[in-house]
Amino acid sequence: MNKLDGKNVVITGAASGLGRALALAMARKGCRVGVVDVNMEGAGETLRMVEQAGGTGEVYRLDVSRLEDWGTMADHFFSSWGGVDVLVNNAGVTVVGSVGDAPVEDWEWLYGINLWGVIFGCHTFVPRFKERGGGYIVNMASALGLMGLWDMATYNTAKAAVISLSETLRMELSSSSIGVTVVCPTFTKTNFLEDLRCSDEYWSEATYTAFENARMSADGVAEAALRGVERRKLYVIPQPSGRMLWRIKRLNPGLYHRTLAFLTSTGIWRSVFTWLVRRGLL
Repeated sequence: MNKLDGKNVVITGAASGLGRALALAMARKGCRVGVVDVNMEGAGETLRMVEQAGGTGEVYRLDVSRLEDWGTMADHFFSSWGGVDVLVNNAGVTVVGSVGDAPVEDWEWLYGINLWGVIFGCHTFVPRFKERGGGYIVNMASALGLMGLWDMATYNTAKAAVISLSETLRMELSSSSIGVTVVCPTFTKTNFLEDLRCSDEYWSEATYTAFENARMSADGVAEAALRGVERRKLYVIPQPSGRMLWRIKRLNPGLYHRTLAFLTSTGIWRSVFTWLVRRGLL
């Protein structure tokens, strides 16, 4: 996909935050945007902003964790719009807590949205894209799925799975004119904390600090994602800190994990993490 101008795009989790930023970035390219979310009030506001930005579209209510609802949603857009060019699997939530502390119910809740929601989206749209002769899938993951961080196994593992799914799809669909991009931002200025579940007071404060001091806005991540799609890049890692840590890990995984283990065993990891997020370095 060389240009996104005028494409039909469906975006999940588009009622606010990064989903809204993606919708507006698409609107500025004259796209027709399916604003998909469970929050109809927020979705309606996003649609008004899309129209003001030069795009068109409509809202659609979808719980991404329900497979049966995906088919109905896809059928609606493919029939009423005459086809969809791009699916953006963006809907996501956050759970912070160490393994054994974070309730299993929180794992199930997050996996239902962050992982199964993406799987269901790909499962539903890939056959339709093949039948149509092409399309594009954008999966919003996270740099934490590449790097891993303390006490975020729930979130890290779901995002790592989304990255692996995207890599696999890129290979499987290489002969089908269906592109795949996975976007892996670090902390970004969004309203992501609205759905935060946290089992530790430190992490509640630290996560808030990380998002508040993030150096890149949701608009910046959205623009980076669109550039990556137009260049047909598999990986988009918008922030320099994310790209740097990923390169370090790839260069010497053993050293990377030994360093994190050292910070943990000496008890200084929280001080290091707090210092980094206060300066917007993650």
